[in-house]
Amino acid sequence: MISFKQFATVASAIIVAASTVVYAAEKSPAESAQEYRQAGFEMIRYHFGPMAGMVKGEIPFDAATFKTNAEAVATLSKFPMHGFIAGSYEGDTEAKPEIEKNMDDFKSKMETFQVAAADLAKAAGEAKDVEGIKPAFGKTAESCKACHKEYREEK
Repeated sequence: MISFKQFATVASAIIVAASTVVYAAEKSPAESAQEYRQAGFEMIRYHFGPMAGMVKGEIPFDAATFKTNAEAVATLSKFPMHGFIAGSYEGDTEAKPEIEKNMDDFKSKMETFQVAAADLAKAAGEAKDVEGIKPAFGKTAESCKACHKEYREEK
C-alpha cells in the first residue's frame, strides 16, 4: 500500500504530464519531450535542494522532511528518461546531442541514478541523524553528476 505522500507525488507528476500533453498539441514531439523531461528534472531539483542543505549543515536536519524529499526523488527519478527521444536535443535544452549517440551509456547512468535514489529513500527511512544518511546522499549526488559531466551543457 502506498502512503499519501507517495500518492501525492505520483499524482503531481501525472498532472504535470497531463498538462504537458494538452499543451503539447501545439508543439512538436521533440519540443514536448524537452518540456516533459525539464519539468521532471525541475521537480527532482526542488526536492533535492533541501536534502543538500541538510547534508551540508546549511539548514537543520529534519528526518521526516528528508524522508519525504528522498521518497519524492526516488519516484520522480523514473520519469525524465521518457523525455529523451530522437530529435529532442536541439533548441532550448541543456541536453547534449551525445545522448542520442550514446543512448545505452546514458540509460545506464539514468538507471544508476534511479537505484541510488531508491537506496537514498530507504536510508532516509532508517536514518536517525544526518551522518547516517550522508553516504547514500553522496552516491545519489554522484550519480546525478555522472550524467551532467558527459551529457549536459552548462548554460
